[in-house]
Amino acid sequence: MDQVEEFKVKGDELLGKVKEWIHEGNVRHLTIKSSDGRTMLEVPLTLGVVGALIAPVAAAIGAVAALVTECTVEVTRDEAAPEAADDPESDETGAE
Repeated sequence: MDQVEEFKVKGDELLGKVKEWIHEGNVRHLTIKSSDGRTMLEVPLTLGVVGALIAPVAAAIGAVAALVTECTVEVTRDEAAPEAADDPESDETGAE
């Protein structure tokens, strides 16, 4: 199941934040909305989107950033598999 988060971002910070989220590696989809809620850009991301493939996305996001003073970014992430919790019974010291 995917996890969706919303962030309010200023236009001049938009590209940097998006690059940060992409480098986290678990982002599957970005939706950038204007302050009045209109969708301005939707970017589906797949695993392995790096390097030269980021350039057109970055250009589009930069264009959107130039148009808005503030926007909302909806970030859809792959939900990470929960790590195995420490089992309190496995912490035996061996002392009797």
